[in-house]
Amino acid sequence: MSRAFVKESDRPEPLPEIPLSEHPNHTTPAGLAHQQQRLAQLRAGSAGEVGLEDEVARETAAREMRWLEARIASAIVVDPAQQPADRVTFGARVDVVDEHGVEATYRIVGEDETDAEHGSVSWLSPLAKAVLGAKVGEDVLWRRPAGDLRLEIIAIRYDG
Repeated sequence: MSRAFVKESDRPEPLPEIPLSEHPNHTTPAGLAHQQQRLAQLRAGSAGEVGLEDEVARETAAREMRWLEARIASAIVVDPAQQPADRVTFGARVDVVDEHGVEATYRIVGEDETDAEHGSVSWLSPLAKAVLGAKVGEDVLWRRPAGDLRLEIIAIRYDG
């Protein structure tokens, strides 16, 4: 259909901006690199034919690009290799065992890097708040909506 036959009322409502967090934008070098790669992909794919469907796709991509540009500009890169090896801090991969003997591994990362299915949790999460600052052998209390759970820190690693 020609653009001449598209009524103004046929245009979709503008998309709201993706909200930006009010917290400091701590990120790992890998997290920043991932965002930079995604931004480059979006920029490379932003050209195309003009049509209503393409217009929606372009606006969606433009909105994500604005969000990524803001997040990249505000990034505070924390290199896990520079963290103290004896305690849990940002960027740590921490092994824990709970009071029922169940072991798990979590990685403390920035808000934009979280992936709960793969054990990457935000430094602002209740789990991270429970383990941050702890050393191997220490017990911490993870305050969860499902009930408090005692965890013992059994290992701390930092990927370089």
